[in-house]
Amino acid sequence: MTIQQQDDNVTHAAEMAAAARAHGLMLQAERMEINESGMDFRVAFATDDDGTAWVLRKPRRADVWERAVNERKVLALVSGRLPVQVPDWRIFTPELIAYPLLGGRPVATVDAAAGGYAWLYEPESLTDAFFDSLADALAALHGIDHQAAGEAGARIRSPREARDAFAANIEEIRGSFVIPEPLAARWEAWLTTDSYWPGHSALIHGDLHPPHILVDETQRVTGLIDWTEAEVADPGKDFVIYYALFGDEGLRDLLGRYERAGGIVWPRMHEHIAEQWAAYPALVAKFALMTGKEADMEMAKGMIASWSAQ
Repeated sequence: MTIQQQDDNVTHAAEMAAAARAHGLMLQAERMEINESGMDFRVAFATDDDGTAWVLRKPRRADVWERAVNERKVLALVSGRLPVQVPDWRIFTPELIAYPLLGGRPVATVDAAAGGYAWLYEPESLTDAFFDSLADALAALHGIDHQAAGEAGARIRSPREARDAFAANIEEIRGSFVIPEPLAARWEAWLTTDSYWPGHSALIHGDLHPPHILVDETQRVTGLIDWTEAEVADPGKDFVIYYALFGDEGLRDLLGRYERAGGIVWPRMHEHIAEQWAAYPALVAKFALMTGKEADMEMAKGMIASWSAQ
């Protein structure tokens, strides 16, 4: 860490501690740990005067706050309905979101230097306890009643609306990114082939990658965090990053566990998820257009080029 980054962390810690103090939460700023890896939030970990550990999140952009409003509604809905813990937001303002730290540890964290994940347990060493508990959590989440989700204020998209939203996203990025013909043709085939797509929507986490999955010392999933992208939409989305990490066989195994836990599986769900992963660069490109940052634009261009070469 550079001296400038150290100075910035001291400043951020002081600002977040002051925001917490305004809501009666007294934190030890000098011992606050700042995490800058998130694209949407600056995150800090701190302990209050009673020894309770807290997570602090500061939105980086106005659009993040808008999605945080949705996240709060979803958290209120899923709390107590899942076999895992979710954050209990005690402070909720555009300047600061805070909640007591959940038990467990992320199964992996972002390793920016290596360009990947630093795993708490290496993927090949994960046991049935992890895979079964993840499948149980997803089946319970996806089974939450749509009427309850609507009454809670969660975003709801029908299967057709979820599909059309992805098509609109691809159309939007075409104005700023060159999509090679083979990749564009693959996306078009996926979007226009009905058999790929589910006939139902489900309440999804929407951003289920390893740093958002908490586990205990037995590798059992104990919590899910960072619900900013949650909505009622395409259930396949919650399996996309898993497919990228564990491949065809890993996905097939998890879908079997998910179905046994009560999750709804359709004939081409496995293929649909694989095609969603092939279309993942479109989501990254959309994000880059939203932030407007050159680094994000270059990342999206690199992913499009990489996927086109596959």
